[in-house]
Amino acid sequence: MLSKIKVIPFGGVRENGKNMYAVEVNEQIFILDCGLKYPENELMGIDVVIPDWSYLKDHADQITGVFLTQGHADSIGALPYFLMDFRVPVFGSKLTVELAKLAVKNNKQVKKFNDFHVVDPNTEIDFDDVTVTFFSTTHTIPQTLGVVLHTDEGNIVYTGDFKFDQTARDDYKTDLSQLAKIGDEGVLLLMSDSAGAAITGASTREKDIAEYIRDTFENYDGRIVVGSVASNIMRVQQILDAAVATNRNVVLSGRDLEQIIDTAMDLGKIKVPDGVLISMKEANKLSPEEVVILVTGRMGEPLKALNTIANGDDSNIKLGEHDLVFITTTPSYAMETMEQKVTDALYRAGADVKFIAQDLNPSGHANQNDEQLMLNFMKPKYLMPIQGEYRLLDQHAILAEEVGIPRENVFLMNKGDVLTLKDGEFYLGDHVEVGNTMIDGIGVGDIGNIVLRDRRILSEDGIFVVVATIDRKNKKIVTRPQITSRGFVFVKTNRQLMKQSADLVEKVIQEDLDQKEFDWSHLKQNVREKLNRFLFNQTKRHPVILPVIMEINQHPKHKNHSKKKTGNKPQDQAKSQGSSRSRGKKHRQSKAN
Repeated sequence: MLSKIKVIPFGGVRENGKNMYAVEVNEQIFILDCGLKYPENELMGIDVVIPDWSYLKDHADQITGVFLTQGHADSIGALPYFLMDFRVPVFGSKLTVELAKLAVKNNKQVKKFNDFHVVDPNTEIDFDDVTVTFFSTTHTIPQTLGVVLHTDEGNIVYTGDFKFDQTARDDYKTDLSQLAKIGDEGVLLLMSDSAGAAITGASTREKDIAEYIRDTFENYDGRIVVGSVASNIMRVQQILDAAVATNRNVVLSGRDLEQIIDTAMDLGKIKVPDGVLISMKEANKLSPEEVVILVTGRMGEPLKALNTIANGDDSNIKLGEHDLVFITTTPSYAMETMEQKVTDALYRAGADVKFIAQDLNPSGHANQNDEQLMLNFMKPKYLMPIQGEYRLLDQHAILAEEVGIPRENVFLMNKGDVLTLKDGEFYLGDHVEVGNTMIDGIGVGDIGNIVLRDRRILSEDGIFVVVATIDRKNKKIVTRPQITSRGFVFVKTNRQLMKQSADLVEKVIQEDLDQKEFDWSHLKQNVREKLNRFLFNQTKRHPVILPVIMEINQHPKHKNHSKKKTGNKPQDQAKSQGSSRSRGKKHRQSKAN
């Protein structure tokens, strides 16, 4: 019986990061990676973005598990949130599983979850109609794996992040013979990394990167502050090796970094002699040329932490004119604007700044030659480029054509597209609604487009608050509207604008009170619309307008039949709308947004 196969990307296509793909074979769903991405500049105040897996909630009983390729945030960062909704097994290499446990442990709701399973390139897992196997790849973290789903229609191969580097050490090496074997078995669909599709030249070998870092340390006689991604184990090891070679001690700055290095050291994936790692207190007693400070930030991204240091807001690290800030990572596209701002702030703090990416190409992703080599190993019938913006997916499709894969067999997917197999042929079928889930503090998915729009407007045009009190029974305004503005105009120099605004609001409110039928929402909407039009005509700005309309009614209290005298005289009673009550001579009920 032929299998029914569907492939749905929940992230990782037409964007950077947030890798998550669902492969449905008959009645089973296999989740490949579960990552996050750092927010673009317009997502104001958002910490990270994770996939929207609402569609899966109706198919929760079909999910067999989550199969992780490596331990970077773009592959495991969303796992704690996913496990809040789906308590399913998680599979990955030993290091990946330990890093995933760290991520889960830091989430109160799922910190006791422990359904993890360690796999390696020799592991086979049978799931009725599907057998899952794994193959080793080269990336910037040890024990990175690709995933193969063996179906009766052919193999579906997910490469995860990869590149080819013949100088890679053990635990980083790609097993080329295993790739060839998978290709010989027949690959129906290849889901392949496209993040480096624009890289035309060869990526710098990790051996050469290690030498470059050591040379930098040797040729600088001051303190060195190194920015690196916490989970880039290969880079961290190179930094530690360079420090040892140049007789420097290393201070770890960042909770994520300390946890990850401790985990990697326990597994033997990072090796450092005793006494090299010291505290900041100990470092302050040493000469600057004896110290390296390794910096990462929350979730391992170093730029925000460096920005804090550059602005003088870090209580432990103060930059001086004899310090070198050495950034050994290539920031994601979403962080490019921040990179420029941080660089400027570092120079203003007096430090020297050096980017490894200005001299080398330290990418952990396949370049064009690597991608074509993977295609030649796998010889897939169909290709689904993943992990990259549209221009990178399209470039990957061009590379595939050059090695003989017809363009009609390459699918440039969008989130929620459903790639469906019918009669041995893939085609784009239905589309499911897939958006983004934004994480802000402890809030998960409670920030939507409307909130983001308001945040953007607040940052650009400020807020305009109107407060007024009305007597609806007598159809009159009790107090003249009062105006408060923040981030819009300087009130003291725009008193005439404030007066005209109050006059306009007073007129709008009175018009609504004079109507036969009174409606609160209609009143507030009228105030917003007419005030917004007036303010734009006067200033060409659109502030957030917040009308706060309070009501006072003259209804005497019911007599108190209690024998106990309270000494309180009857007072005006506010009309209750909800459960809230106010106290005082005049009771007012707020009617605000």
